[in-house]
Amino acid sequence: MIATLLVAAAAAGWVDAVVGGGGLLLLPALMLAAPHLPTATALGTNKLTAICGTSTAAVTYARRTKIDWRVAGPSAGLALICSGCGALLAGQIPASAFRPVIIGVLVAVAVFVTVRPQMGLVEQPRKRTPWRRGVAVAVAGGGIAAYDGLIGPGTGTFLVLAFTTIVGADFVHGSAMAKIVNTATNLGALVVFAATGHVAWKLGLGMAVCNVIGSVIGARMALRRGAGFVRIVLLVVVLALIARLGYLQWQQS
Repeated sequence: MIATLLVAAAAAGWVDAVVGGGGLLLLPALMLAAPHLPTATALGTNKLTAICGTSTAAVTYARRTKIDWRVAGPSAGLALICSGCGALLAGQIPASAFRPVIIGVLVAVAVFVTVRPQMGLVEQPRKRTPWRRGVAVAVAGGGIAAYDGLIGPGTGTFLVLAFTTIVGADFVHGSAMAKIVNTATNLGALVVFAATGHVAWKLGLGMAVCNVIGSVIGARMALRRGAGFVRIVLLVVVLALIARLGYLQWQQS
């Protein structure tokens, strides 16, 4: 069990650092390897592990690339609150209620990224209008952050896509901003889960070490290989999310 979780934590850190979506690996691994954990505790432990990796990746990106703090800063501040609100509802609203909508959005994303191969490869500064920045803050710091506290998997991917499509960031800079906001969403949710006793601290901190290692490797690889590499990983993660959520929905139908 421990070996499985440590490997999953490292892989999740790598995926999260490149394009987000590490919860796709880590949360199912927790539920399979530690079936005794209540769902809320699995979510809380996942947040403890993930915040260590996302914060490390955020620092790595911030040191090596330029970040638009006019978007990332307010988004992170709002995300801290909204993810905590989402975490308060975790377990009260069945995840199956959201899956059909999320699957539909992911299919649309996969088609959109496929038919527009140039999207996210270069920055589009003309999109950085005050109105678009406001929309990006509302979507990333509000809607996506609340989803992260409530369910979680795919949050980083949604953040990258939001910053790419709304304010014209390329995939590398979009991923950099996503890590900052994702750190805030993890923190907001973690505070709530910890306050309600839903964190397995020893297990989460052990996994966090491997998650940080994976995050550092992933962030450096994304910065070195550029937007084209991130785009490929993005498509793979989106397709994997569709397959995973579709399977879960089929099981419960």
